Amino acid sequence: MAVITLTSENFNKEVLQSDVPVLVDFWAPWCGPCRMVSPIIDEIAGEVSGTAKVGKINVDEQNELASQYGVMSIPTVCVFKNGEVIVSSVGAKSKEEFLSMLNQG
Repeated sequence: MAVITLTSENFNKEVLQSDVPVLVDFWAPWCGPCRMVSPIIDEIAGEVSGTAKVGKINVDEQNELASQYGVMSIPTVCVFKNGEVIVSSVGAKSKEEFLSMLNQG
C-alpha cells in the first residue's frame, strides 16, 4: 500500500478510526532529516500493507494536526492504535527502529 497523505479532512477516518496500527510521519519539504527519512517511510509502507497503514502529514499545510499532537520538532513519527498515540519518536531513525515502533502496535 502506498503512503497516505493525511490532512485534517481524512485524519479521523484513516488514523483514528483505523482497525490496524498507523505509522504517521510529521514532516516538511524544507526539513533535511525529513528528506532522509522519507524513503524509509515509503519502503515501510510497501512492506506492511494489510497489517498496518503509513501516512505523512506536511506540518506546513496541516499545522492544526501538528499542534494537536504536540509536534515541536520534525521529523516526528508516531504510531497510533485504536485512535491513540502509543509511541512517538523525534528525529531520523533507522528502518528497523521505525518497524520496531510499529510492532508495538
